[in-house]
Amino acid sequence: MNNSEKLRQTFASALSVDLDKVVDELAYNTIDEWDSTAHMILISELENDFDVMLETDEIIDLSSVAKAKEILQKYNVTF
Repeated sequence: MNNSEKLRQTFASALSVDLDKVVDELAYNTIDEWDSTAHMILISELENDFDVMLETDEIIDLSSVAKAKEILQKYNVTF
């Protein structure tokens, strides 16, 4: 599984949504499933799955799948 697939799986799992809903444009509060509680679950799963520790500003800025890719690239995760 490549990192793009892993990221999509992580989002689908954390948000309890179908994998086909996880596209770059998926953004915080655009679906009912991505609320503040799900956001913290997502952060935890991203940190575990990609072996990173996100900074507070990054957690706040993580507002879409595309933004997650941008943030993870700072930790040498390639997509």
